[in-house]
Amino acid sequence: MARIGLKNLRHSYRDQPAADSDWALQRLDLEWTDGSANALLGPSGCGKTTLLNIISGLLRPTEGAVRFDERDVTALTPDARNIAQVFQFPVVYDTMSVYDNLAFPLRNRGVPAAEIDARVREIAALLDLETTLGNRAAGLTADGKQKISLGRGLVRKDVSAILFDEPLTVIDPHLKWRLRSKLKELHQRLGTTMIYVTHDQTEALTFADQVVVMNEGQVVQAGTPVELFERPRHTFVGHFIGSPGMNLMPATLDKDGTVRCDGHAVELASRPKTPPAGSKLEIGVRPEFVRFATSGIPVRIVKLTDSGRFRIAETRHEAVTIKLLVGEHEALPSGAAHLRFDPAYTQLYADGWIVNN
Repeated sequence: MARIGLKNLRHSYRDQPAADSDWALQRLDLEWTDGSANALLGPSGCGKTTLLNIISGLLRPTEGAVRFDERDVTALTPDARNIAQVFQFPVVYDTMSVYDNLAFPLRNRGVPAAEIDARVREIAALLDLETTLGNRAAGLTADGKQKISLGRGLVRKDVSAILFDEPLTVIDPHLKWRLRSKLKELHQRLGTTMIYVTHDQTEALTFADQVVVMNEGQVVQAGTPVELFERPRHTFVGHFIGSPGMNLMPATLDKDGTVRCDGHAVELASRPKTPPAGSKLEIGVRPEFVRFATSGIPVRIVKLTDSGRFRIAETRHEAVTIKLLVGEHEALPSGAAHLRFDPAYTQLYADGWIVNN
């Protein structure tokens, strides 16, 4: 296991990068504690896999350093870094049995046969591969093969870290929740540093204790799932995480610090700092923290969607759409309606970034 640190890191696939757009990874500093469960979350093409390959040693960064504990590993190969990596599509030895596929990394390192057998059977049980241990891998479904890939990444006890690059892409949807639970259970049992790449917020937020949200090669926010949900540092995080995503409304800021939406005062937990002149100001609040009230921002209800335990009410104020969650049996206002926001979870953003308050 290892503490992983990325210092002043930046990467470009161009020989002579000049503009910001030439960099696949914008400059970043990150650190993951020893034994932590982490996720890199963001849309396709945002730089997640590039960053993971730099950590694993498959790619050397254009600038900056990668450290495992106190050791600089920037120039070391994946083997020298002692990591295990599970890729998006299954990588298995078709001619070998499931058992031999799982045992292969241990045999390569001269682990005693009895220890290999115990470890293989332990991991097979966790991944529901026990009944197929004697089968050739070639005869398995894509789901089965990917579980072998997961098992090979998990079977070694001595790795510095295990890296997962969208490992559940080929897994049937009804099996994904089971494997997510298994991976979380395995992390809790093994205590190995793990980094999980995904574009799926559910996978990231259920697996990881620390989530790094990326967009266009930039780390937008790193934090716990609760921090990302309750206090998005950027409107992208508010939009990308949550279903439905965060409401965004045009805002103005009075000289006395009062924040307004179309002239209506909106209460915040504390007075925001003065944003840069000319900034585009927006109020951000998640649907979970909006409620109907007798006064506030006047709206009309335009749509109601049933989501099981609650309903999503879509309201309109002028040209602005504001969504909120309504209890299954909660009465809706008749006629004119008004909305109020919970001040503790209402933020002011300037050009997308939160105005610290």
